[in-house]
Amino acid sequence: MALITQAPRGTNDVLPDKSYEYQYVERVALETALNYGYKEIRVPVFEHTELFERGVGDTTDVVQKEMYTFFDKGGRSITLRPEGTAGVARACMEHGLLGDALPRKVSYAFTCYRYDKPQTGRYREYTTFGVECFGAAPPAADAEVIALAAEYFSSLSMTNYRIELNSIGCPECRKVYLEQLRAYFAGHSGELCGTCLGRLEKNPMRILDCKSPVCAAIAEKSPVVTDFLCEDCKAHFDGVQALLQAMDIPYVINPRVVRGLDYYTRTVFEFVSELPKLEGLALGGGGRYDGLIEELGGAHTPSLGFGLGIERVLLHLRELGAYIPEPEPCAVYIANRGEEALVQAAKLANELRSEGLSAQFDIVGRSLKSQMKYADKLGARFTLVLGEEELQTRCAKLKDMRTGTEEAIALEDFADTFAQIWFRLAEEEMLAEFA
Repeated sequence: MALITQAPRGTNDVLPDKSYEYQYVERVALETALNYGYKEIRVPVFEHTELFERGVGDTTDVVQKEMYTFFDKGGRSITLRPEGTAGVARACMEHGLLGDALPRKVSYAFTCYRYDKPQTGRYREYTTFGVECFGAAPPAADAEVIALAAEYFSSLSMTNYRIELNSIGCPECRKVYLEQLRAYFAGHSGELCGTCLGRLEKNPMRILDCKSPVCAAIAEKSPVVTDFLCEDCKAHFDGVQALLQAMDIPYVINPRVVRGLDYYTRTVFEFVSELPKLEGLALGGGGRYDGLIEELGGAHTPSLGFGLGIERVLLHLRELGAYIPEPEPCAVYIANRGEEALVQAAKLANELRSEGLSAQFDIVGRSLKSQMKYADKLGARFTLVLGEEELQTRCAKLKDMRTGTEEAIALEDFADTFAQIWFRLAEEEMLAEFA
């Protein structure tokens, strides 16, 4: 039997030398969200298929072509989550989180799954950071959600992106727009791609999202949704813009932003890279979905949120050359010769770890020379060698691998003494950095 040595197409292994990047951007994401009152929620990786058919919309590409759907052993149709909002909304409804104390604010960072052609920074299994706000109707909620994303980017020292803003109106004023849009695209039916011909009757707004150059060129001259907003929707959109301006959050109006899911109403937005190599790449987006909870069987609950692709955020940060702090290296590697020295090394390493320091010792029986080579590969800042002499004198030499200096240190108080040395060194290096 041949060894399986390749991951499935569209998946991505995050190896140890890069996993800290994911940990960092996800940690900053959830911490930023918490500052805005959004607490983390975790939901199952799979749901009943009907949830996405009703919530996401059966006219969307996601439901029609991109979902990973299967029947479980009980004959139930199950789908891996293609996005975060529907599952989070289901969880909040099921557990009674939408009954009082609104708005209910939740955040998450988890994987989603779409069977789509792999794209730049988008895999079939990808990680999304999202927030959902249930029970908030005024424009202030829209502005705050966008501000949260902007603050997140700022916390990552992320620049060279733009916020594209639009309003697609409510179901009532959108009816008029859809009639005009359908009539316009019907006049070009002979030029539209097969997928967009299918969209023409069911949901012509999806044509605005088509990536076909021909369809995109036709869409450029189509009616603009903001010309058809009712008075309430126009006032709401004006309110969002006024608040963003008051918070000094720059944005551009793009009437072609419609988002790819059926549940959106009124405000929609995208975060788009402006880096030369990534120009136009959507880092994520979101908007308002006031009718979703009703569609899922609940009471009317004005809601909104966004989702950001972590892989695309990382791609942008790497291209930007932004600083992503690496984890602390091994503070000290304790080399040992002989069984008694091994026992002492294990004891000291355990004491250091209890102090919150990264310590390692030989656990595979290497020679002393090989241990020192391994310590070098680990990037250990200090090394300590334990042998028969060190055990007898209860004293060993601590070597700074960067400077080559050595210092005699007593084994009895090693953990406390080394912790003092380590934290003093860290303080000195920090002061030197800011000098």
